[in-house]
Amino acid sequence: MTNSPERPSRRGIFLKLGLLLNGAVGLLLAIPVVRYLFSPVARDRKPGYLAWVSLGGVENFPAGQTRLATYRNPVVTPSDGETASIPCWVRNVDGQKFQVFAINCAHLGCPVRWFPQSNLFMCPCHGGAYYADGSRASGPPERGMFEQRYKLEGGNLFIEVGDMPTPGAVAGLSVRRPPWA
Repeated sequence: MTNSPERPSRRGIFLKLGLLLNGAVGLLLAIPVVRYLFSPVARDRKPGYLAWVSLGGVENFPAGQTRLATYRNPVVTPSDGETASIPCWVRNVDGQKFQVFAINCAHLGCPVRWFPQSNLFMCPCHGGAYYADGSRASGPPERGMFEQRYKLEGGNLFIEVGDMPTPGAVAGLSVRRPPWA
């Protein structure tokens, strides 16, 4: 009698085929989950995530006035379109000192408007009001407006962009993400 290898049964073949297909489907479903879990690491490595962006020449922002300015988000994709243009309020305090505020209210993020007649920023959503220096005047916001860091170089005004302001941030400071986030 010779010992020949047994032919696999039909049941065994279908069991192995089922395990192989289930493993492949499980792997395909795991890819988005793994990408989501590692997205903060990947996002931190994008070039330009924290960048200095020009708002234009200092002459565009007269002393004692507050003006609306826009800049292009340094980290964009082709599908971003007009949403990559981000507005902000620029206040020239005295010709030398500037304040740059995110356009969003610190309460729920609605866009605030500047009213030079009353010297106030006002939020149309819930009646929040801010003084010209960005501090809270009244309404539901618990803090002042989000302020961005700026620098002057060669007659141009630059702001540091990349991190989105959040309600947990301290007024007047740039929002920083901890290294572990």
